Amino acid sequence: MPHNTPARSIAVRPTTETTVRLLALMSLLAGVVAAMMLVAPSAHAATRHHRHHHHAALGPAAGRVARAMDVAVAQRGKPYVYGAAGPHAFDCSGLTSYAFHHAGFAAMPRTAAAQAHFARHISRSHMHRGDLIFFTDGAGVYHVGLYAGSSHGHRLVLHAPYPGQRVHTQPLWTNRWFPGTLRYR
Repeated sequence: MPHNTPARSIAVRPTTETTVRLLALMSLLAGVVAAMMLVAPSAHAATRHHRHHHHAALGPAAGRVARAMDVAVAQRGKPYVYGAAGPHAFDCSGLTSYAFHHAGFAAMPRTAAAQAHFARHISRSHMHRGDLIFFTDGAGVYHVGLYAGSSHGHRLVLHAPYPGQRVHTQPLWTNRWFPGTLRYR
């Protein structure tokens, strides 16, 4: 009768470099998957005919919000730089103000906290692509991004996250956020 020996595992301590590389790879993969899920050719063709009617039902500025999302998507891959508002680098609110200004929202404020006061707060169930996601820490709003839809039941945010990162799409990592919209402006 053979003797079964327990499997032994070797403890491996990840290095900082390994951890950073793994996080970067996961972030890149999440962005690629999100982009693939959001751009379905058949869905785009089906909605193109009814776009004006659909936007009218969402609010008078829904077409401009969609344009802001297109502008923000075009910034993917650009680096995060604190205080930057484009066109070559962005911080979180720099990305959102840049996108919405280019879509015709001239009064869009520059900072995440001011944008949170400017936007109409909506319920999570009423979010549409291009709406804003405001992240809170108990002391106020500290980060903002654009709602990029959902994939496999996870909401996605397009944002300029922090130094060392680039503008990309990723699943939400916290439940401490609230949505806002400019579709009714």
